[in-house]
Amino acid sequence: MSTSRLIGQLIESLRCLPGVGPKSAQRMAYHLLEYDRDGGRLLAQVLEQSMQQIGNCESCRTLSEEQLCTLCASERRDRSQLCVVETPADVQALEQSIGYTGLYFVLMGHLSPLDGIGPEALGLDVLDRRLRTGKVGELILATNPTVEGEATAHFISEMAHGHGVRVTRIAHGVPMGGELEYIDSNTLSHAFAGRQDI
Repeated sequence: MSTSRLIGQLIESLRCLPGVGPKSAQRMAYHLLEYDRDGGRLLAQVLEQSMQQIGNCESCRTLSEEQLCTLCASERRDRSQLCVVETPADVQALEQSIGYTGLYFVLMGHLSPLDGIGPEALGLDVLDRRLRTGKVGELILATNPTVEGEATAHFISEMAHGHGVRVTRIAHGVPMGGELEYIDSNTLSHAFAGRQDI
């Protein structure tokens, strides 16, 4: 069965979303067209508004409609702590999970020379200026425990040490409820190296 040009474009457009392959995109497109045109119109409207009005916070670089995001604008946040993460989704995860009350700096990625992603693309010049002010007492590195995330963390820690800022790294290791026999050796190694007094 051949689809119309416009249906084909709709299906192809939906494939830009992560994890959406041809079959999932087709299923979504037909669902919107057959059962939920109002939902499709609302989706289109909100997508258009979001693409036009959402930018980056000028302080932490997370996604925001305002020049300063709500976290950076809040007087309740501890301005002496700065947590470095890779994505805005990481900020959401930390905000929903722990009682952290400091500020964030969002890299929007990690160092990857092979992909042409260097320090400038991650806004490390902006981070360097913040560290230079002397207002940051502790820099918490919460990049992902991947090769690129570790390299990024190392690069940033060297930069922070140059400004005399205390640098900490979030612990990586055995998940709650995990059994040692099923944990990979790299995770076990990190967990063992990061052991604490009790």
